[in-house]
Amino acid sequence: MTRALVWLIGGLVLGALIHIVVILTLPGSATRDVWHQLDAVAPIETTIVLDDILPGEPNPFGLDPELLYAVCRLQLNDGPGIVNGSLPLTFWSVSVFNPQGHVIYATTNRSGSGAVLDMGLFNPAQTRLLAEQRFEIEDGLLIVEAGGNDVAVVVRLAPPHPDMRDRYRDALEGLSCETIR
Repeated sequence: MTRALVWLIGGLVLGALIHIVVILTLPGSATRDVWHQLDAVAPIETTIVLDDILPGEPNPFGLDPELLYAVCRLQLNDGPGIVNGSLPLTFWSVSVFNPQGHVIYATTNRSGSGAVLDMGLFNPAQTRLLAEQRFEIEDGLLIVEAGGNDVAVVVRLAPPHPDMRDRYRDALEGLSCETIR
């Protein structure tokens, strides 16, 4: 009886341990996440304006159909990244994501930057050099420190009227996204 109870408890503990290990390692090995989907549509250092989401069509990223989206991926191994351009005076927002899908920085036009987006992205080593004043930067540059070398920048525009979508799309296509080498 005691031996059977020990085997039962041992089996339960081992089963629980296996489940915990699988649950903790599964997200890291997933390849059907947003980051891997972006690999297919957004090359490095290129601003891509995502297509409009039409009613009844698949929406793999779960985007709001009223907004326009531009995506830019950067690798900060070779140097800091810069995202800049002029945007319409209506509402816009920008978010910086790491490969795990966590937002590491976000702001809107209401934070005082107006119609100009001028953002520098730095990894921790580059941020140290920036603090030591080894980089020259322009006044008004938004400084964002990324925890690693891979980031995705998402810019959202909210056109006040459907007829303005083409003009807003052109503004998103005019955004510059590059690594300074």
